Amino acid sequence: MGGGGTGRETMSDDDSDQSRGGWLRQIGMSLAGPPRDREELVEVLAEAQENQLLDVDALWMMQGVLRVSEQHVRDIMVPRSQMVVIESDAALAEVLSAAVESGHSRFPVIGESRDEVVGILLAKDLLGVADAAGDDAGFSLDRVLRPAVYVPESKRVNVLLKEFKASRNHMAVVVDEYGGVAGLVTIEDALEQIVGEIDDEYDEAEGANILRQDKNRYQLHALTPIEEFNRYFGTAFSDDDFDTVGGLVMHEFGHMPGRGETTIIDRFQFNVQRADSRRIHLFQMTVLPEAAE
Repeated sequence: MGGGGTGRETMSDDDSDQSRGGWLRQIGMSLAGPPRDREELVEVLAEAQENQLLDVDALWMMQGVLRVSEQHVRDIMVPRSQMVVIESDAALAEVLSAAVESGHSRFPVIGESRDEVVGILLAKDLLGVADAAGDDAGFSLDRVLRPAVYVPESKRVNVLLKEFKASRNHMAVVVDEYGGVAGLVTIEDALEQIVGEIDDEYDEAEGANILRQDKNRYQLHALTPIEEFNRYFGTAFSDDDFDTVGGLVMHEFGHMPGRGETTIIDRFQFNVQRADSRRIHLFQMTVLPEAAE
């Protein structure tokens, strides 16, 4: 036949094994059917990432989308005690100072207490009023206040996101079951549950890992090396098991803490200011008196 073949290509053992493996997977998937619950769906997504059908960031965001349907506003809000507020009778200089020092773009304006939110002040609205007033004479917050939006702390985060989108609001006051103010929540807080921490220009400008706010209070980045912390505060925390302060504090909690949770290590009180489902980002740390424990 002059070297002619049978017209068929021979299959190697490896090709045969791969073919059998592919058929077995397809049969298994057809028998199992689609994911039956959230856990199985997460497993399918994780397997897709392992097979390089998704990159790690895409997997994290998909998992974040699933999480926000289970999270409640209370899980992501800024607690009442940590709200940066402006009093309704504040002088122009006080309002400008609060806006500059905090770097925020929106502020709840309160009456006699934090339970009485009379409106929301946008920093961009303040600029025009401050320029026109020039000084305290003729300055009034009432002219620029926007209505406050209220949401219950039990509202699910995915519903909150849809409401923010529909109403074009970026901030809401969170109320508890008794109608008292429990905190506030922003659209950024909700989006960070999906995409992770969102740093703005102000965050980058802060720069330093340890920022002193007053005599005994500091803003502390969770990625601050323990060695740097020890040099700054004259402490001797071990960095054998953890490289960063965030790792040390999370070990003390024993779980992934949410915003507003507090723990004490030695004479340092750590309050979680920013965190997502993967790690802590920022603490407010208070140095306690030696006797306090």
